This record gives sequence, structure tokens and C-alpha cells, in this order.
Amino acid sequence: MTTTDRITLYYAPQSRATGARVLLEELGAPYDLQVLNMKAGEQRKPAYLAINPLGKVPAVHHRGALVTEQVAIFIYLADLFPQAGLTPALDDARRGPYLRWIAYYGSSFEPALIDRFMKREPAPVTQSPYADFDTMLGALESQLARGQYLFGGQITAADILWGIALNWTMMFGLVPRTDVFVRYAERIAARPAFQRISAADDEMAAAHAAAAGV
Repeated sequence: MTTTDRITLYYAPQSRATGARVLLEELGAPYDLQVLNMKAGEQRKPAYLAINPLGKVPAVHHRGALVTEQVAIFIYLADLFPQAGLTPALDDARRGPYLRWIAYYGSSFEPALIDRFMKREPAPVTQSPYADFDTMLGALESQLARGQYLFGGQITAADILWGIALNWTMMFGLVPRTDVFVRYAERIAARPAFQRISAADDEMAAAHAAAAGV
């Protein structure tokens, strides 16, 4: 990738897009932000709905192609920059487990989290995409208890995804603050990329709130 081959990230502060921006920083990727003020409802206006009809961030535009869905974006970006060492190669034994835990985030964790947040009765275990909340979370905790990161001592893009998610969900009381989850989330939150983007997000979110009169 050349320095002129830039990535456009459709972005709102303190949203799921924060993880994608942290990942771009970790990868050392050249990128530009297209910022949406979600407090003013810009993500629901025609200009952005033409890009992503769901009105969700993050979204990435690169080489004429649009990538949405957080899980797809993480896989795509990490694979673009293999030299950063955040994605196992295709012939690496960790590649399958890496994809498993990234997909687990979107297919199991997020649905379970939304049911919990909305106080909805989950589907019967035989129909639920995530079995039940405690089983889903227990599987994740068992994996994280094995080492510093999902796969031992070497961080991957999957850890950026999960570390930021756990940091936020524990903050709002949606995920219990177990020792395993707290230590893991703190490890990711202490990284310089997270610190930079977190500070930038605070400033941007405050400006958006003022502009929207919130």
C-alpha cells in the first residue's frame, strides 16, 4: 500500500467505530475520517444512508469498495497490513481460532449483549444464536484466562476488538467485572493507540454535543 492509497473511515466518537480507528492506529495505516455527528442524527440522513442503509458506523471505503460490519472491517484492515503482525497468516495454526473469536463477537456476543441491555427474554437455548448469556460469556472468559491475550502472549486485531468492547460494556454494567475481563481490558486500554483515540473522542464528542445543543 502506498501513502496515497488511503482508507476512509466513516466515524462517530464513542461508538463502535472507535475500535476501528484504534486498529488503524495500531496498524500504522494511512486514513482519513468522515465524521458524523450522531447526536445531531447525521447517520440517519440521506447522504449517509446512501453509503450504509443501516445508518451504522463504522464503515470503510478503500480502493473503490465499501466495507461495513465491524467484524468484516477488522479482518479486512488487519489483512491489509500483515507487516504490523496483528493478523495470523493463512498458513498459521492460529488463523482458524483467530477468525472464530472475531466472528464470535458479532454472532454471539453482540446479540446476547443487546438482549441483556433491552431486558428482553432470550430465545430458547436451542434457537438462540448464543445459547445463553452466561454460557456465551463463560466461553470467552475461559479463552482469555489462558494468557495475556486471546492466543497467549502475542496481540492480534481480535484483541483490539474484544478489549475495547469489554472496556465499554463493563463500564456500563452489561458485563460483570471479573478479574480476567478487567485485567484484559486494562491491558488494551493502556496501549498508546487507545489512549490517543480515547482522548480525541472525548474532545470530539463534547464538540458534537455542543453543536447539537445537547
